[in-house]
Amino acid sequence: MLLLLGLLGLAFAGLGYRLVDLQLLRHDELAALAQQNTELQYFREPRRGSILDAHGNLLATSIFVKTVCADPVLIGNQQAAVAHALAPLLHLNEADLYQRLLPRVRQNEKGEMVTNRYVVLRHKVRDETWQEIQSAMSRLSFGPDEAGWSRDQRAFYRNLRANAIFPSPVDDQLRVYPNGSLAAHVLGFVNTDELPVNGQAVLETSGQDGIELSLNSALSGVPGWRVTEMDRRRQELASLRDQDVTPRDGYNVVLTIDGVIQHIVETALTNAMDKHTPISITGIVIRPQTGEILAMATLPDFDPNNPGASSADARRNRVVSDIMEPGSTFKIVVVSGALNDGVVQLNDTFDCDHGHFAYAGRILHDHEPFDLLTTEGIITKSSNIGAAKIGIRLGENRLYDYAWDFGFGQRTGIPLPGEVGGILHPINDWSKVSIAQIPMGQGVAVTRLQMALAMCAVANGGRLMQPMLVSRLVDRNGDVVEQYAPQMIRQVISPATDKLMVEALKTVVSPDGTAPDAAMKGYVVAGKTGTAQKAGPGGYLPGKYFASFIGFFPADNPQLCISIVMDDPKEGYYGGQVCGPIFKEIAERCASYLNIPSDQNLPDPNAPQPLVATGAARSMASTGNP
Repeated sequence: MLLLLGLLGLAFAGLGYRLVDLQLLRHDELAALAQQNTELQYFREPRRGSILDAHGNLLATSIFVKTVCADPVLIGNQQAAVAHALAPLLHLNEADLYQRLLPRVRQNEKGEMVTNRYVVLRHKVRDETWQEIQSAMSRLSFGPDEAGWSRDQRAFYRNLRANAIFPSPVDDQLRVYPNGSLAAHVLGFVNTDELPVNGQAVLETSGQDGIELSLNSALSGVPGWRVTEMDRRRQELASLRDQDVTPRDGYNVVLTIDGVIQHIVETALTNAMDKHTPISITGIVIRPQTGEILAMATLPDFDPNNPGASSADARRNRVVSDIMEPGSTFKIVVVSGALNDGVVQLNDTFDCDHGHFAYAGRILHDHEPFDLLTTEGIITKSSNIGAAKIGIRLGENRLYDYAWDFGFGQRTGIPLPGEVGGILHPINDWSKVSIAQIPMGQGVAVTRLQMALAMCAVANGGRLMQPMLVSRLVDRNGDVVEQYAPQMIRQVISPATDKLMVEALKTVVSPDGTAPDAAMKGYVVAGKTGTAQKAGPGGYLPGKYFASFIGFFPADNPQLCISIVMDDPKEGYYGGQVCGPIFKEIAERCASYLNIPSDQNLPDPNAPQPLVATGAARSMASTGNP
C-alpha cells in the first residue's frame, strides 16, 4: 500500500509539473503554436492598374487567377488517377505531378513530425481552367468495383473528389497584354516575386521595364490583409474571420499613345524590315504643339506576355536607350541658330568647293560635288561642306549653346527607364575640326527621341516641348487622380526665324531635294534626311549607315511630326531613299485616320485647332482596326 501510494504521489507530482510547464513555463510558446495552427493571416494583393491608350483601349490589364493546391493525405494511394486527370490541365509532366502528390512526413525546425498537407501545384491558373479541374475531379473514376465500396470507402472517395484539390484562399494576378507586341517597348513587362512575410510566401507583381517599371508605384496600389480561422487543410473558415482590410487597387494609367496610330507605325516598320533587313528600325509620331507621343515603336520587338522568349537586345527600347551620330538631320541646329543670330540669311551663298573642303588638316566631303549653294540650298541638297561653313561662321560657343538649347546632351525626361542623354562634349574637349564636323552631325551622339523633339521644336514655332507619354492617372471609379499637361521647356529660336527654317525644310521634299519620296498628296511636308556613317572602335565603318528622315505636316500648320530611323539598311541606305517612303505611308494613313485638313482647306495658321478623331476614326480606335 505504501509503495502504491508512493507511485501515485509521484505520478500526481509529475502531472502537476507537466501542467505547470504547459500552463506557465511554456504558455507563450504553446499559445503562439496554437494560433499558428488555427489562425490564418495573409496579405491581399491589390489589383494592379491597367494601362490604356488615349481612347481608353486596354493595352495591359490584370485578371485574377487561382493558385491550385493539393492535400496528399486526402489523396491516399490514388496519386496515379489524380495525376493522370490533372496533368494536361495544369500543363505539368504526369510523372512529376505524381511525385508531388505523394504524402510525406518531415521534421520541422522544432523537431516535430509534420505531413505535407498543403502542396502548391500551379500558380496563375485562370478561372476557366479551375472550372475544368473541378469538373475533372468530380468525374474521377477509381475502378470498376465502386458499387461494392463500404460506407467508409464512399466517404473517403467523396472527400477526395471534393477537397483533395483546392485553391489558395487568396487569388493571384496574371498580367495580360491583349494586343501582344503592340507598343511593347512603351508598356514593358512585369515579374512576380515570392517574398516571405510573417512566415508566409507572398507573391508580389512588379514592373521590370517600360511604363510598368517607371509607374510601378502608381500601378501597384496598396495591399490589404485578412486574419481568419482555418481548418486542418489551411482553408479559411469565413464565419470566424476576424480582420478584413480591403486593398486599394492600383491606378489606371492613360497614355498619350493612340493604339490605331501605333498599329499603323508598327505595320509600316514591319514591311520596311522585310524589305531592307536593317539591324533595327524605329518610328515615332509626336504632336509638335504639345509634345504628346502618339506612337513609339522599335523593331525587333517582343511579346510582353512572354518576355523571356525574346533576347535582351529585342527588349531594349532603342528610341531612348541607344545613341548614334545623327548625320544631316543635325543641320537644322546649326542653320536655325545661324539664322536666329543673323549671321546668315536664306539667300546667302556659300562655295561648297566642288565636294572637297580642307579644314584643320582634314578633308570634308559632300555626297555630290556642289559649287555655290544658298543657305536654303544647303538644306535642300544636304551639303556637309555648306553646313560646316555656316557652323564656322556661327562660332563654337553659339553652336554649343543652340545644340544644348535644342535638348542635346541631356535627358528629355520621358517617363521611361533606360533613357540616356547622348553626347555633346563641352567646348574645351572639341578638336580643331569639331566646329566643322558637328554641323554635319559628326562628333555628337543623340537618341532618336532627342532628334525628333528638336524637329518638333522647329515645327512648333521654335518652342521645345517636354515629351508627353502619360496623359492621366485614373482610379477604379474612373475619377482622375492626376492630370498631366503639356509643358514648354524653352523658346529655342524666334518665331520669325522658325518660319524661315520651315521654308527651307519644305524644299527637302521637293523634286530637287533629298527626299522627294516623302512628299504627300494634298499636304506640304517639311523635313530633313540623314545618312550617317556608323562609328566603330577604329573609326567609321565602311558601308554601315544610320538612315533617317524626320518630317512634319502640314508644313505651315504642323499636326504631326514623324521620325523614321534605320540601322544599317540594305537595298539602299540614303535617308530619303529608304526612310522617306515609310514616312509617307505612315503620314497618309494617320492623316486619313485623324481627318487632318489638307493644305487646300487649312484653317488660319495663327489659330490652330486641336486634333479630334472623327466618329469613324473613334470607332476604329475601339476595335483596334485601322
